[in-house]
Amino acid sequence: METALTRLVGVRHPIVQTGMGWVAGPRLVSATANAGALGILASATMDTDRLREAIREVKSRTRAPFGVNLRADAADAGDRVRIMIEEGVRVASFALAPSAELIAGLKEAGVVVIPSIGARRHAEKVAAWGADAVIVQGGEGGGHTGEVATTVLLPQVVDAVDIPVVAAGGFFDGRGLVAALAYGAAGVAMGTRFLLTSDSTVPDAVKAAYLAATVKDVTVTRAVDGLPHRMLRTELVDTLERSGRARALAHAVRRAAGFRKLSGLTWPQLVRDGLAMKHGKELTWSQVLLAANTPMLLRSAMVDGRTDLGVMASGQVAGVIDDLPSCAELVAGVMDQAASIVGELASGGASMRA
Repeated sequence: METALTRLVGVRHPIVQTGMGWVAGPRLVSATANAGALGILASATMDTDRLREAIREVKSRTRAPFGVNLRADAADAGDRVRIMIEEGVRVASFALAPSAELIAGLKEAGVVVIPSIGARRHAEKVAAWGADAVIVQGGEGGGHTGEVATTVLLPQVVDAVDIPVVAAGGFFDGRGLVAALAYGAAGVAMGTRFLLTSDSTVPDAVKAAYLAATVKDVTVTRAVDGLPHRMLRTELVDTLERSGRARALAHAVRRAAGFRKLSGLTWPQLVRDGLAMKHGKELTWSQVLLAANTPMLLRSAMVDGRTDLGVMASGQVAGVIDDLPSCAELVAGVMDQAASIVGELASGGASMRA
């Protein structure tokens, strides 16, 4: 299926696997790429040396295009961009809007720039700065999320910009892909659906928790870092929501120390990253630290398998997923179902049933 997205990045299918921290590593990204979709490597949880190693590992596993997700506000964003360019990465993905200068530098080097946005005005801004496409995530999506549903946000963005729009938030099958295309999107991006594959390195106990979740078990809380964060409701989430400021601050400092060692950041850089997330928001100092080291809370679950101590970011679709296909099986299934629906619509089958 050819769309503006497949032409832009050179993949066979208009599907993107999002850059989930601790989840979107070389194995998942290369499996996605080999399945014909666009895999995005998560870099925020790596130091720069590990990022280069991870990029090379993906390249050793696939010849297909893939991308790297970056934090535009990170202190070492420039170094990470340099590594991407040197290693010939095809796509740069951003969780926060990159600057016009950063976009220009990447495009000059031949890198396709695809920021993720959660509001129409943000899409308009990055499009004006030269972004090649945008991923628009509605409130159903996992991790940091907004309040507007995909079915409302997506058509707003499609009407507002002249670049390809990729729909995220609530997608897991071929029906969703067809719906997104009908809204004018050039493809869909999926996170939780790719997390729940056999190619994902997430521990089995954590996958089991996702598979057991109902739609009502996926909640939005501000207790982790002061920002709306969609995740599975767990004992840790309940504890954070009940914690006083002193206890929350102690917890944040302990987690921040661990993340500092893993990321290679200095304390000033860590605080600066937290303050960047605090900008324009009413966050306590414990939330500033938690904002900077939320990856450690994710790591406890996604790497260590501690469903009791970790944060499990999740889209609402976790409540309707009950299997663990390979990436190849997932992508093939989505595309087969989408093709079947399109064919049925073209033949008038849907209208006859209606």
